[in-house]
Order: sequence, then structure tokens, then C-alpha cells
Amino acid sequence: MEPNRVHQVKIRPRMTADELVRAMGQAGAFNGGALARACDIYEEMLRDREATRFFGLAGAMVPAGMGGIVADLIDRGHIDILVSTGANLVHDVIEAIGCHHVHGTAVCSDVDLRDREINRIYDVYLSDDAFIRLEEFLQGVFADLPSDRPLTISGLLAELGGRLDRGILATAARKKVPVFCPALQDSVLGLQFWLFSQTRPVVVDAFRDMKAMIDACYGAERAGAMLIGGGVPKNFILQGMLLTPHGFTWAVQLTGDRPDLGGLSGATLDEARSWGKLTAEAQGITVYGDATVTLPLLTAAVLERLDHG
Repeated sequence: MEPNRVHQVKIRPRMTADELVRAMGQAGAFNGGALARACDIYEEMLRDREATRFFGLAGAMVPAGMGGIVADLIDRGHIDILVSTGANLVHDVIEAIGCHHVHGTAVCSDVDLRDREINRIYDVYLSDDAFIRLEEFLQGVFADLPSDRPLTISGLLAELGGRLDRGILATAARKKVPVFCPALQDSVLGLQFWLFSQTRPVVVDAFRDMKAMIDACYGAERAGAMLIGGGVPKNFILQGMLLTPHGFTWAVQLTGDRPDLGGLSGATLDEARSWGKLTAEAQGITVYGDATVTLPLLTAAVLERLDHG
């Protein structure tokens, strides 16, 4: 029984992120233990040079300051395919063109905020001015799009990234990492493109990215998935394996949603095995908690391991 006992966590000054995570793993209980296991799985996924690494981004991660982590992972070569909600990409572009999200409070008068032309994302604020500048930028990019052939959504996002000098889309464009956004219409980016399309003959083929995604899944010798939140990005990544003879080898999910409500965002990765999305032998773990806490800690710990060999 001794090897399986719970070890009490000892905190000391100047502990590194990896040292803290390993101590949490020695305790091994609840979501602290799950986070330590997630670090082990993610490290193995990143160390495998033949693996294809998918990254799903849902939830208000960019407004919460997590976009820089995603951009850095792309820059390091740790993300081969990114699937995001449209909202995160909207906020990524807003930051990249020089606008900023600011600290606010969740206890406030939202009527007063509307009168002041301020939009609230829990305790983060963003002014209407940012969306005005976003519209000006987007409409300028859209005006230069080719009109003689349909675009894919990933192609449209690559065009946007090529006009930016920082952020997720900019880094992905520079590193030639495809960014898929299967629900782009459900965002200000989608609204702005629709407005543009009312007067200009530019067409986006919303289905053509599915071939690229399924080809990537089919051609992956081994595949790993890091899933932040759930929703459309999670499903788009996992369903890509349904038309292939194999499944994901590794999967880590960071979510705050419950599995017993039946929603995909809280569904366990074990449930995905029943669909064939993960192999029977796949290493998978779900860490329940706020991804603005778990993602930075997990990423810092694993990068520390990689940098130390």
C-alpha cells in the first residue's frame, strides 16, 4: 500500500511550476492529481515527433488573457492544427490591431455599462470602440479577397493572420498552421463577412475544411488532442477520427462543465472511446476547473520539462 499513499504537499519558496505539479501528483487526489496526470500525457504527446497535435480552443480564453499561451505554443511547434470558436478569434484580432480588454468587475450595473458603450465578459470589459476598429480592419481585408473562387474558412483566417503582426492568427499564418473555425458564423467575424458579402461577390465554402481536417486525422500516424473547454472545437476535432480506422492516442481536456448533464463540453474522454474517437488504449484525462488556472500551470510545467530535456 505504501507506493499508493497520499503524500502531503510541501510548498517552499521559489518552487517551479513543474515542481509544484509533481508535488500535486504525489498527493494524487481530486483535480490536482488529474492535472499532474494531464501534464504527463501532454508531455508525452509533445515529445513524440511523429504525432499530430490538435488543439481545441473554446470559452472566453483570449479575453481572459490566455491567447498568448496559444500563440506561443504555435510558435514552438506544439500545435499542428488549431480549432477555435469564432469569438476567440474575434478577440485575438481585436488585441492584434492594438485594442485591449480591461479589468472590470462582475458585480456591476450592466445597464450602466451599456449606456457607456462597454461590453462585459464576466469581469473583463471591452468598449464599442474596439468593435468599430475591428470592423474597419476586417472590411479592408475582405475588400482584397479573391472573388474568382470560393474560399475556405481556414483560408479566410489565414488571410486575416497574414495582415497581423502578433497574436494567434498572425503566428499561425507565419508558421503555416491551419486554423479551423467551423462555427465562424456564430461570431462578429461571421457577421462582418456576411455584411461584406451583401455587396461583393465573395463566397466561403463552409464544408471544404472538413476534407482537410479528415485528411489530417486519416494521415496521422499518432494523434493527440488538447481540448480547452468543449463545444464545437472539441467535437470538430474528435469527430474527425470517425471516418478513419484509428482514434486519438492522447487526449487532455480542461473544462469546468459537469458530465452528468449530458453536454459535450462536460463529457468525459472515456465516453469518446465508445464512439471510436479515442483508441481503447489511449491515454486520456479530464481536469475539471477554470482553464484560466489549469492551462497556464499545465503549460508552464510541461515546457519546463521539455526545456530541461
